[in-house]
Amino acid sequence: MKILNLKVLSRMFLTVTLASVMASVTFLAPAQADVTTRIKDIVQFEGVRDNMLVGYGLAVGLNGTGDTLNNAPFTQQSIIGMLERLGVNIRDESMTTKNIAAVMVTATLPPFTNQGSRIDVTVSTLGDAKSLQGGTLLVTPLLGADGQVYAVSQGSISISGFTASGSSGSSVTQNIPTAGRISGGAIVEREVPFQLAGMTKTRLSLRNPDFTTARRIADAINQYAKGTVAAAQNPASVEVKLPDGYRGGMVNMLTDIEQLKVEPDQLARIVIDERSGVIVMGADVHISTVALAQGNLTIRISETPQVSQPQAFAQQGTTTVVPRTDIQVDVDKDKKVALLKESVSLQDLVSSLNALGVGPRDIITILQSIKAAGALQAEIEVM
Repeated sequence: MKILNLKVLSRMFLTVTLASVMASVTFLAPAQADVTTRIKDIVQFEGVRDNMLVGYGLAVGLNGTGDTLNNAPFTQQSIIGMLERLGVNIRDESMTTKNIAAVMVTATLPPFTNQGSRIDVTVSTLGDAKSLQGGTLLVTPLLGADGQVYAVSQGSISISGFTASGSSGSSVTQNIPTAGRISGGAIVEREVPFQLAGMTKTRLSLRNPDFTTARRIADAINQYAKGTVAAAQNPASVEVKLPDGYRGGMVNMLTDIEQLKVEPDQLARIVIDERSGVIVMGADVHISTVALAQGNLTIRISETPQVSQPQAFAQQGTTTVVPRTDIQVDVDKDKKVALLKESVSLQDLVSSLNALGVGPRDIITILQSIKAAGALQAEIEVM
């Protein structure tokens, strides 16, 4: 049986106010209009940031699941160089070990981490090693973007997956056995030079840049300080100056202002994930009044071939297959035009679209069509 669904969007006339979003998909809408948020949750303080570290090393002690040296020449060269530094010369010797793997070690150095502190590291294979189970990472320097060594890592690797194979070639793998972690596996050797306490001014970087939010943050800080100490420079940053005579310096100043609450603003946006049918709308999405109608036409084509053969003891005739085709056309006549008036509530919008029997895929098409017509005052982002 072949089923062909032709969904026709009958009409679309413009204008409507969309308050938030539908129900048969995933719609997130704020529970109330005025929602305040702490400043520390929507900004980042200049200089207070993580730093990425990376290093190259060797993992040893693997139970035959390491790199194949013929396929990973960098592993063989690393083994030769390591052993030479330890006083062992095997440069002209052949190696067939499979208990060693070349790995990349990555870590994140948090801000203001003191020398001697420990941080977690992630270890990932670089060659054709099958698993890091039971492996031990040898001393590996971790470099920053400036090429300086900021930490040194070493330790036993812990993985969350496994792999098992039989002599016939069949294998079972769970999770990712070629990547693991070492909790507290790196010791910080160098601190990132940044003196926050001695600064007289700093900047707050908004995670979601917006002119209105930046100005509200500056106004909240000025109201708290009883003076003009903050100013919005652009939608992404607010400059804050340390008031004269402020006790405790910049550290205390930032500690106090990060607890202040503001109402963040945001751009009217609709996020659509066509793969999963998820639609997320904000409360500021608007249209004008709109009339929507949807008609469904379903065509069913059934092929039921039959066999035709001659009667018994017939002198002539051949057996043949005779095609039989059955076509049914179903038209849904109950579909009506739904009118969504201005300032429609979320419940009214959901009820109207559900009354039309509109599904997630159709909602996506409707929104994109309204946007193309210029009636949707919001930005559509397709993931």
